[in-house]
Amino acid sequence: MRIRTTVERRHPTESLALLVGLASLACWPAAGIRAQQPAGPPSVLARYESREVMIPARDSVLLHTVIYRPRTRVGPLPIVLLRTPYGVEHADRNFRSYLRALAEDGYIFAFQDIRGRFGSGGRFVMQRPPCTPSADSACVDEGTDTWDTIDWLVHHVPGNNGRVGMLGISYGGWLTVMATLHPHPALKAASPQASPADDFIGDDFHHGGAFRLSYGFEYAAMMETDRENTQFRFPVHDTYEWYLRLGALSHVDERYLHGSIPTWEDFVHHPDYDDHWTEQAVVTYLHGVTVPTLSVAGWWDQEDFYGPLTIYKTLERTDSTGINALVVGPWRHGGWSSGPGDSLGAIRFGSATGEHFRRDVQAPWFHRLLKGAPSGAGPLPGAVTFETGSNRWRTWSEWPPRKGVTDRDLYLRAGAAAAFGPPPGRAGAEARNGGPTAAAEAGAPPLDAYVSDPAHPVP
Repeated sequence: MRIRTTVERRHPTESLALLVGLASLACWPAAGIRAQQPAGPPSVLARYESREVMIPARDSVLLHTVIYRPRTRVGPLPIVLLRTPYGVEHADRNFRSYLRALAEDGYIFAFQDIRGRFGSGGRFVMQRPPCTPSADSACVDEGTDTWDTIDWLVHHVPGNNGRVGMLGISYGGWLTVMATLHPHPALKAASPQASPADDFIGDDFHHGGAFRLSYGFEYAAMMETDRENTQFRFPVHDTYEWYLRLGALSHVDERYLHGSIPTWEDFVHHPDYDDHWTEQAVVTYLHGVTVPTLSVAGWWDQEDFYGPLTIYKTLERTDSTGINALVVGPWRHGGWSSGPGDSLGAIRFGSATGEHFRRDVQAPWFHRLLKGAPSGAGPLPGAVTFETGSNRWRTWSEWPPRKGVTDRDLYLRAGAAAAFGPPPGRAGAEARNGGPTAAAEAGAPPLDAYVSDPAHPVP
């Protein structure tokens, strides 16, 4: 969920004058609200007019929101909401690729800075654990902020049809999941993409419980130094050398952060899987699928591959109506959002997998739920996955599939090879209970070996 960018903007103030001005924010176009002409391909963005509004949350915190409305579309349109911690000033870039098929289909788009970030008021809390509005009407979290935002949008944006869809990648995917825990009645479709599910078990800050030092340190500093994406200024060019010389993790606070980054304090005080991590893990709160949900993952997602599959699996347990779906493609983190997606490094996939997802999967899915099924459109199957090697898309009623598949063992071979069969001579030797030594004596190929050296991490 890491994005590097530099943005300058005036921070909002929650003054009495601003609160008094809420009445003027509730109409369209609002007096005193600055109109924007987004930059981008004229074929798409020239069709939109945009307005900035400050939407009040239930605790009077104001959430900075930019709304794009088609200039020429006739008839009520659905609203697509994207909430982000990275700044809405760059949200228009999404129209060039990620949202292009949706834009051409005709929607009202709303982009929002989340609480405590960029133009929105309040205090930012990294992946704030959800509260229970039914038990505490005064509680706030990203779910309640989304509820209040949707409620404002459907009542104040003219020409909407009362149906809202949400999508987002990484942190935006997590925000989408949060919106489904206690959803607004107008939320009819949610697509969390590369969303973390548990940041200790398998997402972002830890993989299998192993702490990702450089990622955790740099991302926490970027998110919590101020309201903007301010990077930590390393005193050296070679950051790997900086980490090697850092020594004990206690030196981070002693020398650099001085207790100013709450998430780093969490890393220090919660090195093991304890209540802090389970309370923060959104999967803990997924007790049932409430909104049609399309989870999206990439086979080579270096940050959040665990999350989408875990969210899908958890929701699948209670999905009796077939509204829970999964797409897994041959992508890195967020790789389906832009570009053709026909390759990853030197690996070629034989087709534009990213374009296919955006045009033929994502856009029709939202159309069916927010506008009604187009002619010939049917429900998305339980899971759609890209099979690398054969380079084809496969559809399944569930994931992982249980019908028509066979479990097979994969064996490591010498020379950096792998095979579905055991090395020659090894099967017979092991069958005689001789173990690996006997297998080697039986003529199996020699083993590959390397030295694990932190000073030279790549053999």
